[in-house]
Formats: sequence, C-alpha cells, structure tokens
Amino acid sequence: MPNRLQSLLTPLQRIEHVLDAVIQPVVFAGMAALIGVITLQIVSRVFFSAVGWTEEVARFLLVWITFLGATLAFQRGRHIAVTFVVEALPGRLQQLLRLAAVLVVLGFMIALIIIGHRYMQVQSFQKSASLRLSMTYVYAIIPISAAIMAWYALVDLVELIVQGPNTAAGIGSGTAEEPPP
Repeated sequence: MPNRLQSLLTPLQRIEHVLDAVIQPVVFAGMAALIGVITLQIVSRVFFSAVGWTEEVARFLLVWITFLGATLAFQRGRHIAVTFVVEALPGRLQQLLRLAAVLVVLGFMIALIIIGHRYMQVQSFQKSASLRLSMTYVYAIIPISAAIMAWYALVDLVELIVQGPNTAAGIGSGTAEEPPP
C-alpha cells in the first residue's frame, strides 16, 4: 500500500502546486482591486458625489480575499499552531498525533463544505443592495475555500503516511513553494 500511495503523492503535490499558483495571483488581483475600489470611493466622496457600489464591492472583495488568503496560509502551515508537545514526542507517536490532527481538520473541512453549500443555497434568493448581484456568488467562497483546504489536508495526510513525521511540519504545510520534480 505505501508504494501505491507513493505513486499517488507526486500527482497530488502537482495539483496542490497548480492550486497555489492559481490562488496566489487571484488574491493579489483581489487586493489590487480592493485598493482601487477603496481609492475610488474616497476620491468620489471627497471631490464628487459618492459612487454607491464601491462599498459593496469592497466588502465582497474583502470576504473573498480573506477566505482565499486563508487557504494559502493553511497550505503553507501559517495558521496558529502549538507544536512543542507534538515535537517532543517520539517519532511514531508524533506521526500518529499528526495523522489524527489532519483527520480532524479534514473532517472539519468536509463539514464546512456541506454547511457552506447549504448556507449558499439558503441565501440564493437574496440580492445585494447596489449591484443586485445574487448573494450566492458572495457565499460561494465558503465551500470553495473549504474544498481547497480539504485537498491540502488530504495531500498532507498522504505525505504523513508515505514520508513519515519528519517531512510535514504540520497541518497544511504542503509543498506548493517547491514543486515536485
């Protein structure tokens, strides 16, 4: 079974790298757009009459940037974690504890996908005030980002099983920074 998982790991890591390569410029573009929209909002309020849709677009961009940025932080292992207890344990116990943590995170992300999708459906009838945009598009980021983080957790799980406890420093500490050969 480890050989089968080893052969599965490289494509999983490549997909993880592609996801990272797509999300990173999207977050950057979202930040640039947010700066532009907020600048337009300030300039229009000071020198002209306020542009009504800028506040709404800024809010929606901030929500999307926050969730997508969280996926990048998760993938890089940058979320808050207390690891000194796990790191003090012997190798096998350390690996079992990390596997349990990844499984808990994976379960949480699957629950968030389901709950986020339901919430998105419940809010689908609602339209935004200025743009008349379906709120489905705003809330869609919840299951999308949870699915991406679940993918990252799955890759971490396979890495822990195949490579052992010394390779993955923690949950979400994937390999998108260094693409596989």
